Amino acid sequence: MTPTLLIVDDEKATRDGLRAALEDDFDVFLASNREEARAILKADTPDLLLTDLRLGGDSGMEILDDALALPKPPTAIMMTAYGSVDTAVEAMRRGAWHFVTKPLNLDEVEMLLKRALRSQKLEVENQQLRQQVPDPAGLGRLVGNSSAIRRVAETVKQVASTRATVLIEGESGTGKEVVAHALHALSGRPADKLVIVHCAALSPQLLESELFGHEKGAFTGAAQRRIGRFEQADGGTLFLDEIGEIDAATQVKLLRALSERTIERVGSNAPVKIDVRVIAATNKNLASLVEAGDFREDLYFRLNVVRIEMPPLRTRAEDVVLLAGKFLKEFAEDNGRPVKPLSDAAMQALRHHRWPGNVRELRTAIEHGVVMSNDPVIDLRHLPAGVLAPAAPPPATAAPENKIPLAAPREFNLHALEVETIRAALAEADGNRTRAAELLGISRRTLQRKLKELDE
Repeated sequence: MTPTLLIVDDEKATRDGLRAALEDDFDVFLASNREEARAILKADTPDLLLTDLRLGGDSGMEILDDALALPKPPTAIMMTAYGSVDTAVEAMRRGAWHFVTKPLNLDEVEMLLKRALRSQKLEVENQQLRQQVPDPAGLGRLVGNSSAIRRVAETVKQVASTRATVLIEGESGTGKEVVAHALHALSGRPADKLVIVHCAALSPQLLESELFGHEKGAFTGAAQRRIGRFEQADGGTLFLDEIGEIDAATQVKLLRALSERTIERVGSNAPVKIDVRVIAATNKNLASLVEAGDFREDLYFRLNVVRIEMPPLRTRAEDVVLLAGKFLKEFAEDNGRPVKPLSDAAMQALRHHRWPGNVRELRTAIEHGVVMSNDPVIDLRHLPAGVLAPAAPPPATAAPENKIPLAAPREFNLHALEVETIRAALAEADGNRTRAAELLGISRRTLQRKLKELDE
């Protein structure tokens, strides 16, 4: 949708000149005084307001106040032939986004209005950064508005208060531990009774002792009795991360613990009763491991009472903005920095990245941006290089006849390169000069001037 712009100036030549220069990129409304401006503002609030400070008997400051009082105010830019620090400060204090002086540089005004639009869009998106899944109690870390995350949240709320064992599957970095925390937080079990075991980090002997404990003298080095994680979690929740990594012997003991709600410490035959809710997670497909004979089928069924699949981040791009907002606030607080917004370019880079490392990779990227930025915003240059790496180029195909290739670098002819670049941009834009100017990163007026110089 074409953005709308209201221009308020009591000089007809100025109004008409601005409209002629800007109507290719904006739907332009014109007003010569406050009454006309208020009527347009009331009928159809524009995206942008460009108003003169002095309007005969009216004041541009009053029009600014009228505009900013609207439920959805436009981004306002003041212009005046009587520029001074005092008037600029007053306009900005009252809510103007920027301030320009006459005589106007039309290229500057055009670029300024486009920047204002980007800023407006950025403000909307940064408001969205604070949105999270409804019912935040216990789900505060489970961030997202995608349908996939909403399904996860609904399942969590449905089963959290039960004793059912939950199996969480998904790629590394998707947030499986976050789901485990949410399940425990809503379970009604004591908050300090969530015990986490990273199964892949321990050898089989150490894992068995870690889970079930051991008696004094049970093996070399067992100088005293040790209470295992099952007993530590009694009355609470035991989260077994990377459950697909446990060995066959430990699988047998784990199956018994789930079936009989009792354990035996290593080196003892005395059963110990436990009341533990078990949550397991894996980045592997346990069903495939069962088929391959690497995981017990009976244990799989005990674990898979309720299954939650955590979607990869690349399939829920709409959640990237929300997650980024959460991490921006978190790392700003951790590092004693102000919470800064992401620039439009940085936001687009985050949205288009494939995120092979999922939420964990995004979290690291935002932390990098927070600590590397000394600017008012976090821009592209503050993000890790991996996030900015371009996608692999598509297979070579025959160039369409209307696409003119760039001049070969080996010619080292700057003028020829500029000519061919402009022609290529026009061909890419199917002759649309506004679009071609955007592709080239210049204003439409600058492109027109270059075409005139090149006699194109």
